[in-house]
Amino acid sequence: MHPLFTRGRLSLYLLAWVPFVATSIYVLATRGGLVWWQATAIAVPVFLFYAFLCLFAWYPCRATPLGRVTFMRLLLTHLIAAVFISFIWTHVGALLAYAVLSPKQFEAIKSQFGPQVNAINTIGILLYLLSVAFHYVLIAMEDSRRAEAQATEARILARDAELKALKAQVNPHFLFNSLNSVSALTSIDPSKAREMCILLSEFLRLTLGLGEKTVIPLSEELALLERFLAIEKVRFGARLRVEEKIQEESKSLLVPPLVLQPLVENAVVHGIANLPEGGVIRLVSELQDGRLFLIIENTFDRESTINRRNGMGLVNVRKRLEGRYGTDASIRVDSQTDHFRVELSIPAETGDLRK
Repeated sequence: MHPLFTRGRLSLYLLAWVPFVATSIYVLATRGGLVWWQATAIAVPVFLFYAFLCLFAWYPCRATPLGRVTFMRLLLTHLIAAVFISFIWTHVGALLAYAVLSPKQFEAIKSQFGPQVNAINTIGILLYLLSVAFHYVLIAMEDSRRAEAQATEARILARDAELKALKAQVNPHFLFNSLNSVSALTSIDPSKAREMCILLSEFLRLTLGLGEKTVIPLSEELALLERFLAIEKVRFGARLRVEEKIQEESKSLLVPPLVLQPLVENAVVHGIANLPEGGVIRLVSELQDGRLFLIIENTFDRESTINRRNGMGLVNVRKRLEGRYGTDASIRVDSQTDHFRVELSIPAETGDLRK
């Protein structure tokens, strides 16, 4: 379908013909001796007809794209079309004048403009060629818009594929560590190993289907963390303590699923696990000025803890935030003497969950 009919541009296209119509009416009235209504009754339909005839330039323009056909083919295609369409236009104009005017007026117009028929045909040819140039510009705009849309779609698909790949790394990584813990507990405390297996199955059940979601409520993410920490408490017992300061208003906000779990897992593995007396993991959520701040803080021993600034968990979380929010999200890592702190800042999202 012609793009002028699909995007509401037809009125602007027809508006461009108004100067030609006005000039034609003036010439017919002053030089042809017609009254203004007769001049208008001839000029308006004649140029309206030709305006629609010129729209057919779209098809030879599409058939002879610039830079892909020879200059001779381009020239012959449009010159032949211009001569043919201008011929139709002038004869339709003559028939319309014959229908509107009296025989005496028609003969007067014929004698006045008959000798200039070649000039009129030339004007028609030039108008058609102007339409050809307009259509080549229109084609270039359509191709550019289509290429931009395809590039945007490709970026979205690539981003979605990357997000799915990153989310797919979370559960296997956690599962690997948990199974190692279960294996170690079977010889030390079989009852705790069984308890851990039950908690692990419950956690995995809750995470089923999260791979297809881009966001979940923070309350649901916190519920997943609660199950995760219950598993870790089986292993560490009283050594693992959790403090929460969750703002009630923030619980309904949307966050990427399993975005906090890798950070809490890092806090356990690289912090609490290296402290004989154990330590505290602190969870904080705050809504401020249209942004959601999420903080994971834990005690750790700097001398016995490997620097995890470039750890897999932090890298995954950083990439997931960049993939979803771009530069509108940030992650800040602060390593103090005996505390390790990760702060996420993301836009506060509300609304329907998107799959």
